[in-house]
Amino acid sequence: MSTAPNRRAVAVVLLIPLVVTLALWAFAWPAARIAPRDLPVGVAGAAPAADQLGRQFEQREGAFEVHRFDDEATAREAIEDRVVYGAVVAGPEGPHVLTATAASPVVAQLLREAVTAAAPEGARVQVSDVVAAPSGDPRGSALGASVLPLALAGMGAGAAVTLLGLRGIRAALTLAGSAALVGLAAAAVAHSWLGVITGAWWTEAGALALTVLAIGAAVAGLAALLGPRGLGLGALLMILLGNSFSGVTSAPQLLPEPVGALGQWLPPGAGGSLLRSVAFFDGSAAGGPALTLALWSALGLAAVLVAGRRRTPGASGGPAEAAPVARERALAGPPGDQAPGAP
Repeated sequence: MSTAPNRRAVAVVLLIPLVVTLALWAFAWPAARIAPRDLPVGVAGAAPAADQLGRQFEQREGAFEVHRFDDEATAREAIEDRVVYGAVVAGPEGPHVLTATAASPVVAQLLREAVTAAAPEGARVQVSDVVAAPSGDPRGSALGASVLPLALAGMGAGAAVTLLGLRGIRAALTLAGSAALVGLAAAAVAHSWLGVITGAWWTEAGALALTVLAIGAAVAGLAALLGPRGLGLGALLMILLGNSFSGVTSAPQLLPEPVGALGQWLPPGAGGSLLRSVAFFDGSAAGGPALTLALWSALGLAAVLVAGRRRTPGASGGPAEAAPVARERALAGPPGDQAPGAP
């Protein structure tokens, strides 16, 4: 009795729990450890009231990164430029909390609760939403849910190019074309139909397309360099880690370290940050995420092109080599049809 099927059965029995454990760790652990970690917030107003607010934030060591502003107008500009997630303005009638639910509804709620809890008894806490989330997605749920479909689209494009045997320029053009169409379709659904993103339509479509291209090119490039193992590595990076570490549903600064920073270096997290910037903040702070996606796209496409040049017909025993052999056998016919003495 062959032991090969038994070994494969044991491998499946052991592999499935391992994958499930890894998935639970990647998704559940960051969600269970959400807390501010060097979260950029602002404090504005005249001393000594503003200084006291700043000290209250600094007492939670490592939780907040406090930025000092002279007045409320400057603090609002910092929020709109995505320098801080929110700010607290010290005033004679009590603290005035400036939030941006478009940047992160979770952070906005956290900031309101923190200031309200620290305010003197009977003090009136005023709250203003400087950059509000769209009415179609007030909790940011739809925006957060968009990361996984984009990751799946990029993964599917990279895997399809690999499994269909597309190489070189043809593979690169296929990846770019599919990413462009996904960007247009996603913008039509999210912006025109659902209304969950409200920026410039074509800019949003470009951000979505660049995200899909970065993921697809990375997967195809890894497969071109590593073979089938590259697809598995691409799925691990883009689907499992990239999606769960993206911080789109909360904020990168709320995830455990170094998960938050790592997620922004992967295309799903960078794509989510880029889309938020162009959809709600007129492109503020979009440079870093756009550069990250461009680097992933360039490196992935470069790997695809280089691998396509190195693989000449017949070099790997694939379809390019098998086709001539099949034609020769067909022309020769069955062995019995050969002439006497023929080799």
